[in-house]
Amino acid sequence: RPGLARCAGCGGRIQDPFLLRVSPDLEWHVACLKCAECGQPLDETCTCFLRDGKAYCKRDYSRLFAVKCAQCRAAFSSSDLVMRAREHVYHLECFRCAACGRQLLPGDQFCLRERDLLCRADHGPPLDGSAARGARSP
Repeated sequence: RPGLARCAGCGGRIQDPFLLRVSPDLEWHVACLKCAECGQPLDETCTCFLRDGKAYCKRDYSRLFAVKCAQCRAAFSSSDLVMRAREHVYHLECFRCAACGRQLLPGDQFCLRERDLLCRADHGPPLDGSAARGARSP
């Protein structure tokens, strides 16, 4: 309703005949809704993303906040299949042993040392010592 709404961008009353509503409770002057990073005007023709009360264009939101592959550092698309190791996420093709380059598949045993994935052959016996029970080793 013009005159009653407050702009989420500048805080002023919206007297204009038109306003932009980004979410159910945030309204903006048409001139105030811009990407917080690049300044691109955001209107009904482009996608807008909100984070911490700031609006972003799709490109900047993805660059700043999207989950990125731990190996290649590229963002994921919505159709990408991923592999996870602790808090790290990888493209399927990036989920490879750092020592031999072999692609690791679901069910393969591996070790994560810092940011490096290592296949079973390259990381040795399990860290819990289960393989060392039968043989005495230092």
